[in-house]
Amino acid sequence: MLTPIFESHAHYDDEAFEKDRETLLSTMNENRIGTIINAGASIPSTQKGVDLAHQYPFLYAAVGIHPSETKELTDRDMEWLKQLAADPKVAAIGEIGLDYHWNEPAPNIQQHWFCRQLALARETKLPVIIHSREAAKDTLELMHTEHAETLTGVIHCYSYSKETARDYLNMGYYFGIGGVITFSNAKKLKEVVQYIPLEQILLETDSPYLAPVPYRGQRNCSLYLPIIAQAIADLKKIDVEEVITVTTRNAQQLFTKCKADMCRNGGTLG
Repeated sequence: MLTPIFESHAHYDDEAFEKDRETLLSTMNENRIGTIINAGASIPSTQKGVDLAHQYPFLYAAVGIHPSETKELTDRDMEWLKQLAADPKVAAIGEIGLDYHWNEPAPNIQQHWFCRQLALARETKLPVIIHSREAAKDTLELMHTEHAETLTGVIHCYSYSKETARDYLNMGYYFGIGGVITFSNAKKLKEVVQYIPLEQILLETDSPYLAPVPYRGQRNCSLYLPIIAQAIADLKKIDVEEVITVTTRNAQQLFTKCKADMCRNGGTLG
């Protein structure tokens, strides 16, 4: 009996799936994908993610505003997110965080709304999905200031050093590992994956972005998760089935609202 694979981060609300979304999602179960977390990024994408979660029993939504989309946020938007968070198909607050790759919005704006959404996670008792790009120092400092160690969550698409990973491990956070682990130039990430315990890793694709080799540059989807699992297994010199079993269990522990779905039929696929 095979353990279903848990996709901890995808964006099936994205326009890249407009032409074949229904067809693609209908194939997930037969291809061993048991549960998917669809992460919010903007006001429209968050709403669409919740709508999709109600359409597909195996799909859950995370509600939140990506740092690049925070410039026009208001207190009313935070109240709207709070109301959405009460939905039974909402499993997390995310993706939220800091992204300094672009010049906009200004760092102080991103930081303000990151803090507000961390507070929302605390209020709603939901885990957080953290996005941090070229902002390692500020992300950690802000999370310490906001006592994010009292929350649960995952550092999505982890891209920093082993030293920074140690700080997140000490805070009890999981690490989202996706297609980048298959890239030949991902030496630093491969060292991190060898370092962190398997019990702190979640599988993710970030679909439609960051497809693994041999699909790099193409549209990503959850059907490529076995490739990511195999890459982790190779680095840790363990069987790929162990990677799938443990990462699925990790995701169930973090996203507790999803556990009932993943445990149907004994949590296995025949």
